[in-house]
Amino acid sequence: MRIPSLLLGLLKPKSNKPEIESYGQKDSGLEVEQIQQIMEWLLASLLNAGYVGRSHLIWDLGDQDWKQVLLMGILKDEPVFLYRCGDRPSLAPEHCCWRLMAEYPSMRIYQLEVKEG
Repeated sequence: MRIPSLLLGLLKPKSNKPEIESYGQKDSGLEVEQIQQIMEWLLASLLNAGYVGRSHLIWDLGDQDWKQVLLMGILKDEPVFLYRCGDRPSLAPEHCCWRLMAEYPSMRIYQLEVKEG
């Protein structure tokens, strides 16, 4: 019997150290220095907020389907972030939205939030 990858992701133990899972980084078109700066800023922001655990960062060109990553983050109650590489971010799942993180100078980082009600 084959276990779906989403289910395997839910079975992984929660991390007790800061960890950022990265998706689509190769295709982002950004220089290594830019990527490192973004990752460092995000890690510092998570630590400053007192969050220690796994989080997810999607390098989004606007045309990918990130549903599996998004659902895994929501189900495991782990923060999901998106760096918009294209003109606009991919659609958020139903009952969710992307909140722009205005603290980052490029105005390209978003956090996935579940809509209340």
